[in-house]
Amino acid sequence: MSKNANLVAARRPRAIGLLAGGVIGGGWAARFVLNGIDVKLYDPAPGAVERVQETLASARRAFRRLTWIPLPAEGALTVVNSVADAVHDADLVQESAPERLDIKQELLAAASRETRPETLICSSTSGLKPSLLAAGLDHPERFLVAHPFNPVYLLPLVELCGAHSTAPEMLTCAAEIFQSVGMHPLVVRKEVDGFIANRLQEAMWREALWLVHDDLATVQEVDDAVRYSFGLRRAVIGPFRVGGGGKGMRNFLEKWGPQLKGPWSKLTEVPDLTDAFLNKLAEQSDARAENLSGSELERQRDDCLVAVLQGLRSQCYGAGETLARWEQGLRDHIPQPASRSGPLLMPTLELPSDWVDYNGHITENRYLQLCGIATDNLLTYVGIDAHYRSKFGSYYTVETHLSHLGELHAGDRVQVLTQVLGADDKRLHLFHVLSREGDDKPAATGEQMLVHVMSGSGRSGAVQGDARQRLLKLAQSHTELPHPERAGASIGLR
Repeated sequence: MSKNANLVAARRPRAIGLLAGGVIGGGWAARFVLNGIDVKLYDPAPGAVERVQETLASARRAFRRLTWIPLPAEGALTVVNSVADAVHDADLVQESAPERLDIKQELLAAASRETRPETLICSSTSGLKPSLLAAGLDHPERFLVAHPFNPVYLLPLVELCGAHSTAPEMLTCAAEIFQSVGMHPLVVRKEVDGFIANRLQEAMWREALWLVHDDLATVQEVDDAVRYSFGLRRAVIGPFRVGGGGKGMRNFLEKWGPQLKGPWSKLTEVPDLTDAFLNKLAEQSDARAENLSGSELERQRDDCLVAVLQGLRSQCYGAGETLARWEQGLRDHIPQPASRSGPLLMPTLELPSDWVDYNGHITENRYLQLCGIATDNLLTYVGIDAHYRSKFGSYYTVETHLSHLGELHAGDRVQVLTQVLGADDKRLHLFHVLSREGDDKPAATGEQMLVHVMSGSGRSGAVQGDARQRLLKLAQSHTELPHPERAGASIGLR
């Protein structure tokens, strides 16, 4: 185990005391329980326990999609009847009561009286200064704000902000604890209302309200303006990521900085772009751990945006729905295979960098994906398109045999030859040969058996109409081709 892994393990709490179980408190419960940590929850509000259980169920579903790595055994979620019971023997107390100073102060003061001397006490407040919340605590040196974002079990940021009375080592301890459960702790340098992220969020929220108020846009139009454009980009590079380090930042502000005082926003108060301020921005830009050139940043940005868009496409939501619709248009206009007398030659594909495994080769499942793409292209060729699928159905794979004969790498241009080994009214038997463009020997072969399934019934049924005639005609022409050597091969020791 690495040194960092030892540190995380050492700081992983054994037990958590949660005060209040609303949207944020329930999210904290899910984050900790699914990381194998016991949680004691105090919330006398009616229905609080049921709401936390619902959040926990949602988090389980999300985590199953988030990672294929097995999670630890779940921690125990215990509902208790008092603050004292919740914080007893806890390594961390997390308060998430409604955003009222008096309620939070009362809960935190009670927790401070009942905890062990080494217990860390945190508040989830969205914007109250920690010095206000620490008033009346028996041990203010152990208190700080740990502000998360909803849903807490998925969004990794937690803003850590201490009061003047907070011991510096408590911020370090908190950062290590939250890192151990998959979060990204961000220490706020000075006490400020709203901390960092909410101040940025509120500024955009105010401008959005003005746009609707002044009839410049509708709610839908404002939402779309963000989620189809800079909302995607900001998820990758943030507002300050400019290629070329400090020099790039200075050049950017010298060019665009004067526009900030123009009538583009209701919020037009802008810091003066003095030499001292520009020097600060340049120095901090150069001091970043990752300081990419303009071309390197563009490449990294594009790779990350592709990953975000593909994730959204898998849900066919927002910008992902736009991508899916565009792809369907491309799929419907794929050029016909080059040869009608021999195996079908599908369009050449260049293999992307994210298909590579830890050995530097294309992962095994991508070979299967290439076979699937070739199958889709063949089906499109015989007329099984979106209209056909909605009316009659499509083919489903029931058996696949892959043979790995060589190695493929990112950037390789790959061709797939597809031969129909047999077809009848319901079944389709295919053989694919995957080769790097220009190579004489194949990198892999794939053999598949598919069954035609009728739309809506989920049962096998005969292929219909013109698609049937074209498919059977293609199959007949392919009977005249040599039978592939590896077709029907089985796995065995030689």
